[in-house]
Amino acid sequence: MADPARARKLAVRIRQIVSAAIETQIKDPRLGMVTITDARVTGDLREATVFYTVYGDETAIADSAAALASATGVLRSTVGRQTGIKFVPTLTFVADIVPDTARELEEALERARHADAELARAREGAQYAGDADPYKKPAEADEDDDLADLDTVAPGTADDSPDDVPVRSRSAL
Repeated sequence: MADPARARKLAVRIRQIVSAAIETQIKDPRLGMVTITDARVTGDLREATVFYTVYGDETAIADSAAALASATGVLRSTVGRQTGIKFVPTLTFVADIVPDTARELEEALERARHADAELARAREGAQYAGDADPYKKPAEADEDDDLADLDTVAPGTADDSPDDVPVRSRSAL
């Protein structure tokens, strides 16, 4: 098992080499506008997966995949010459789905923006069906009324002395 840092460095180097080789060495007419987005190498440095995107429609993607599959040997030998490692990893090309996922997310966000705009337009002239604040609040009294309430204390409530309160013993509980 190789060092993970070495595997990452080799993956970055493979991505650079494959990208440059596609640009300069591969002259296949089926190859469209290919962008190498990422490369990953297994822990034992025996296999490398190269991710790519193609600008164009489905036929351009299929043609570019076929061109990359046929150029795998040339690209692998180029990687071997330029890296100088003992065992050159086998190259596997995989179409990258990240741009498609990003496009789907952008479309979902755009639909949400339109739904929010529709809701805002519907809300413009709307009024509450009941009160604006549906929660009940206690009636507010004036300060003068509070003072008057203190003067008129009901008999037997606040003037009770502590002697009138029955005391229970601990044994009765």
